[in-house]
Parts: sequence; structure tokens; C-alpha cells
Amino acid sequence: MVLSKTVSESDVSIHSTFASRYVRTSLPRFKMPENSIPKEAAFQIINDELMLDGNPRLNLASFVTTWMEPECDKLIMDSINKNYVDMDEYPVTTELQNRCVNMIAHLFNAPLGDSEAAVGVGTVGSSEAIMLAGLAFKRKWQNMRRAQGKPCDKPNIVTGANVQVCWEKFARYFEVELKEVKLREGYYVMDPVKAVELVDENTICVAAILGSTLNGEFEDVKLLNDLLLEKNKQTGWDTPIHVDAASGGFIAPFLYPELEWDFRLPLVKSINVSGHKYGLVYAGIGWVIWRSKEDLPEELIFHINYLGADQPTFTLNFSKGSSQVIAQYYQLIRLGEEGYRNVMENCHENAMVLKEGLEKTGYFNIVSKDEGVPLVAFSLKDNGRHDEFEVSEMLRRFGWIVPAYTMPADAQHVTVLRVVIREDFSRTLAERLVLDIKKVIHDLDALPARIKAKMSPDCTAQENGRVNSVKKTAMETQREITDAWKKFVLERKTNKNKIC
Repeated sequence: MVLSKTVSESDVSIHSTFASRYVRTSLPRFKMPENSIPKEAAFQIINDELMLDGNPRLNLASFVTTWMEPECDKLIMDSINKNYVDMDEYPVTTELQNRCVNMIAHLFNAPLGDSEAAVGVGTVGSSEAIMLAGLAFKRKWQNMRRAQGKPCDKPNIVTGANVQVCWEKFARYFEVELKEVKLREGYYVMDPVKAVELVDENTICVAAILGSTLNGEFEDVKLLNDLLLEKNKQTGWDTPIHVDAASGGFIAPFLYPELEWDFRLPLVKSINVSGHKYGLVYAGIGWVIWRSKEDLPEELIFHINYLGADQPTFTLNFSKGSSQVIAQYYQLIRLGEEGYRNVMENCHENAMVLKEGLEKTGYFNIVSKDEGVPLVAFSLKDNGRHDEFEVSEMLRRFGWIVPAYTMPADAQHVTVLRVVIREDFSRTLAERLVLDIKKVIHDLDALPARIKAKMSPDCTAQENGRVNSVKKTAMETQREITDAWKKFVLERKTNKNKIC
């Protein structure tokens, strides 16, 4: 006799995921649900919503690595449950971090003896690395000022206006004045001459950028070092340099080995670099390296008993995953100098392919430099009808995420688009992007000028009851168009968030 039973409503194991009640009703968004749901349903609901995210491989706004070899992916997953801070339990992971620090220090030409260990630490990214380097400069400056019997309550850092926002965070969080060298049209990095002019006795360091996020350009650290040496000699100060090599630290040693920007320059006391950018590791891993032990004040270092031996540590974060440290070690030994050189050369070549393709269209001016981070920053030659923000918005139709932004003061009237070339951006994709940009320009030209049509190039002024026409300059008109389009994009994003 065949036994049969009626399937109950609660027996969900035989239901199709998409036919189950868990995907037929909305789940709470801001409060935990009262009851549990099957793991299959939870996975499907989250996975479906994540499909609306952009494709990381087509996110050309980001410097962050989006592809690694399957063997490294496996190492990452196998170690994802390790807390890096548990040094007693995971001594090998700690050893791998120390190996990475020493390899990177030698890459940056740190003046180390044959058996001398480098001074540095792994961080969750360059933001933490910059915080640590800045704290070391601040504390060392304060100690010196106290020893001289001078006030130490008004420290400052000199940077270019093109610095990443993490420098502004450091200045605000740790009460340090940020003295910025303004930019100008056609010159989008810190001017070393103007930077040294801003240096005073309260300057804890000058921060140079090896690879500006705006256009990828390397700042002239060698000239900065020479000018600052002369000023220190004249004043008796000892103002040092920090190099923010977040983007360029893994590029310059392989593409431009003769370029002097690192510890070969005597005033460079610390360098940060992002392992998750051109270090070729997934987010988030960064590194900060000091020239010598004397450049990292002892009172900032905490000592942990590590299997009977002293383990010094200097971080802002405590618990963090071990995966990215292990992944960085994998890349360093897997690729070696030969492999990194090949990757960087390929990125540079693809950047040149994209640059030449854009130039041939006749629509764009190239803002980026050939020497620097492999990216292409470009602006429209004629933005009378449509501007860069519209090009960026239209490219999303093809899946491309290409940012448009205005330059900092005093070049904020200049708007650019930027494409970052990463390891996983192939020659075929570069050529495809050029074709899609040409399609976007063609389609935009066929549309009415949405923003400018709403404005008159002239404005009117009332004087003694008469209306006079006042002609605007080209720069004023461009700024008005840019501001209006930025407002349009912001309102659109705000409305989208309200809907979500």
C-alpha cells in the first residue's frame, strides 16, 4: 500500500524559491523580522537586490582592484575567519605581514642594512596609513617644540588642494591646520615653490602626492625636497616630507625606476601606499613605511607579548581580517618585480590606446599626463550644448561607470571625465569604450541642450527702471551650466534614495 500525506504550508523545502511566500512579500527594511526564513530565500532576496549594483569590472571611477587569480581567491576564503589581531593564535599571518613591510620598504629604497628590519605596518587602507603617519609627525614635532620650550598647540600640514579627503579628515580629527596650495587651470597638482613658501615653524610636514586622483599626475617630490632642504638650512627648521603614494607607489618603481620620489630623498620620512589599488589586492589593505625607527615616536607604539617575544604594533583599528594581508603576500611572491612590471606596462599601454582613441574623435581635450597613474582624464572641447555630467550619465546605459567632477579651487570651472585603467581593463574594453563614448556624443547632439536651454547666456540688470542686457563671460556661463547640472544630478540621486 502506498502511503501519502498532504504537504503543509510550513514544508518549504519542496517549493520553488520564487514561488515561496518569502519572495512574494516585502521584508522589513529597517527592523529585524520577527521570524527566521530559509537560507535559500535569504540568499535569493539579497542576491536579486545586489543585481542592481554596477558591475565592478566596469566601474572606471575606482582605483580599487576588482579581479584576482582564483588561487588567491581561495587563499582569501580559507583565511576569512582569521582575526589578524590575534597574533598569538595566527603567528604565520603576522610573519607574512612583516615580510610584506620589508619587501615594500626595499621597493621604496629605505636605507636598511642587510639584517635590519623595516619599520612599517599594514592598515585597512591608505586613509588609516595617512592617519598613522600624520600622528607620528605631529607627536615628533610636539616633542621637539616642548624640548625647545616653545608652544606646540598650532601644528599645520602643507598640501595641494588636490589631496584626497582623508587628509582633511586627519586635519579635522586630530586638530591640525591644513594649508592648501591652490590649483590653477592647466596645473592640477601642488606647486613645490608655493608649497615651500607656506611652510613655517609650525609645519609638521609637507605632503606630496604621487598620483593625483584628479588626473593621475605625479608631483615633483625631488624639487620639493631640494627647495625644502634650502629653506631648512636658512631657517634652522627640520621640516620633513610625507609621500602619499596611495596610487603611484606600486607604479613608479616599475615604470619609472629612475624617478626620485622615495627614501632616496633625505627629507622623505614616511610613505603610504594602497595595496588594494595597484598593489593588486581586493579592498581594503594599505601600508605605511617609515624611513627609520627614529621617525616613529616610541610612545605611539604598543607592545604585545607574542609567543614570548615582543611584538610592537601601531594601528588605529584593532580587529580586522587577515585575508588581504595574505593576498598581498601572494601577489608579491607570485608576480615578483617582473610580473608587476608587466602589469603596469600593460595598464599604461591601454591608457595610451584610450587616450589616442579619444583624441581621434575630435571632441575632447586630454587633461591627464602620459607619465603617472595609468588613467585618462578628459574634458569636452565644446560644452556649449552638453557637458561632461551628461556624458557620464549617458554612459551608464552601456554599463560604464565613468565619473565627472569639477576641479578644486581655483580651477573649479574646469570639469573632467576620468577613466582609471586597472589590471582587468583589456585592450578590447578600451576600444569598446571609445566606440560607446562616440555613440553617446552622437545621441547627445541629437537631443536639445537640456540645461543651457533653460538659461539665457545673457542676464539682465535693472537700472533706473530700464532693463539692460549684461553679457556673461565664457567662464561665468560654464560655471552656471556646471552648477545647474550638478544640482540636477544631486536632485535625481536624492529622489532615487527616497524611492528606495
